[in-house]
Amino acid sequence: MLFKDIPIRRKMMRGIILICCVVLMVTCISFFCYEVFVFRKSTMEKLSTIGRIISANSTAALAFDNREDAKEILLALRTEPHIVMAALYDQKGNLFSRYPVDLDIHDFPVKPGQTGYHLRQGFMEGFQPVAQDDRQLGSFYVKSDLGGMYERFRIFGLVAALVITLSFLLAVFLSKILQRSISNPILALADTAKIISDHRDYSVRAVKLGRDELGSLTDAFNDMLAQIEQQNRTLNEFNQNLEQKVKERTIQLESVNKELEAFSYSISHDLRAPLRGIIGFTAILEEDYSSKLDEEARRITTVIKNNTMRMGHLIDDLLTFSRMGRQDIVKTKIPTDMIIEEVIKELVPATKMGKISWIIHHVSDVKGDINAIRQVWINLISNAVKYSGNREHPRIEIGSFNENRQIVFFVKDNGVGFDEKYKDKLFKVFQRLHSADDFEGTGVGLAIVEKIISKHGGKVWAEGEVNKMAAFYFSLPADY
Repeated sequence: MLFKDIPIRRKMMRGIILICCVVLMVTCISFFCYEVFVFRKSTMEKLSTIGRIISANSTAALAFDNREDAKEILLALRTEPHIVMAALYDQKGNLFSRYPVDLDIHDFPVKPGQTGYHLRQGFMEGFQPVAQDDRQLGSFYVKSDLGGMYERFRIFGLVAALVITLSFLLAVFLSKILQRSISNPILALADTAKIISDHRDYSVRAVKLGRDELGSLTDAFNDMLAQIEQQNRTLNEFNQNLEQKVKERTIQLESVNKELEAFSYSISHDLRAPLRGIIGFTAILEEDYSSKLDEEARRITTVIKNNTMRMGHLIDDLLTFSRMGRQDIVKTKIPTDMIIEEVIKELVPATKMGKISWIIHHVSDVKGDINAIRQVWINLISNAVKYSGNREHPRIEIGSFNENRQIVFFVKDNGVGFDEKYKDKLFKVFQRLHSADDFEGTGVGLAIVEKIISKHGGKVWAEGEVNKMAAFYFSLPADY
């Protein structure tokens, strides 16, 4: 967490100082270990030299059993302040002479030990043989404290502390100078990016402060800004042109809609008037001249009226289909079960109701335009009743289920069905799979269903089998 969430200048300064401190600490520890090794080795060599000198000078005193000479020889160690004690042992290993003389005899080793020097309990001590020619006359013992080493370490510590302090101050000073060459270009890029983010002004450019990698990064950043600025300029021009095109297309659509409205009005009024005239004159012909018309003439007048009425229904369906594309939907919660019940009562006479086997499941409520969705149910249920009417035991099933955040509704019947390879034509205007002589209709009803469901954000599809069954499905968003 030492470098987290802090400015880059402080990160770089802390990094440089931390590296310097680590390097200095490792260097000081290395020198300390080296000093310990060197001092130990030099102390051993010094004591060994003293031992050889004392041993060489003590041969006569030990050979002639002269304790006074031995005492004088050991007193020469007074010049070495770190010598704690020293002693000469005779050939039998008995203490012959000691230094200092006032030190208790029990503080000295009882007998000579192994030749050599070693550290023991914070002191350096050892034994040196006293020999003349090849004959050993005795042993020399010497013990020295480590005061010299401690004094050396104190000096070393003071010097190291001074060096670390000066190095730290120098590192801080140099880091402030050096980090500017790195942090300033990065901070300049960051400031430029913030200005662009705040004001969405891509004409701003970062200042290049060098020709190094950061300078290359600045150039790349400025090139990116130039590309974005050019793209924005192109997009603005495109949007302006698009807005103009939208306005032009809107005017064109308004004109087309007006023409469609005029066309619808013409169909609704101009075409209906001749149809009413045909029906009226045919009716007059049947009433006033019925006695003069033979059976074939009466059949022809009936065909004229039926076809004229079929033409009127077709005009009504076309008008409904055209209005569906222009009308806005008003979304409310639709009580689907109630709508289905009402539609069945309106479409199926009471005399025919009992002949149909109805299988009506609970159907989910949805949100949508209640009048438009009602029209969907009217078209689908009326088709089911119509195409299953010639069955001995007609059956119609209605229900719904949830699938992929959609509510899927269905109407199934066991009527004449259809060939599935033609199912894509069912929802197109005037696309009929059965003859109009066999089943009345205009071929527009399913196209109206498809348009209504499409405006509600759903889809329609069908499944069928010739002379067995037909199933029509439509889906609406569950959260619509």
